[in-house]
Amino acid sequence: MAVDWLGFGYAAAILFGGFMGYKRKGSLMSLIAGLFFGGISAYGAFKITLDPQDKWTSLVASGALAAVMGIRFKKSGKLMPAGIMAGLSLMMVVRLLIL
Repeated sequence: MAVDWLGFGYAAAILFGGFMGYKRKGSLMSLIAGLFFGGISAYGAFKITLDPQDKWTSLVASGALAAVMGIRFKKSGKLMPAGIMAGLSLMMVVRLLIL
């Protein structure tokens, strides 16, 4: 059984990003979204660790986050944080589709 280290790292990045959004800007929504999507992504990575074919939880979470952050990046044009998270999420979607 191989541990999905990339999935857990992605989940940690989302959690950290939500925490930093709260700490720097006082954005409670960033914290809530970070906890929500980070938790779902960590659960998805756990499911992939148990069964490598069970990737739907991670795929849905990373796809939704890629869409939301992609829209935010398009509207704001700011690379940090929307562009970075959209890019990471898109890479995660591609990884899960070819896994």
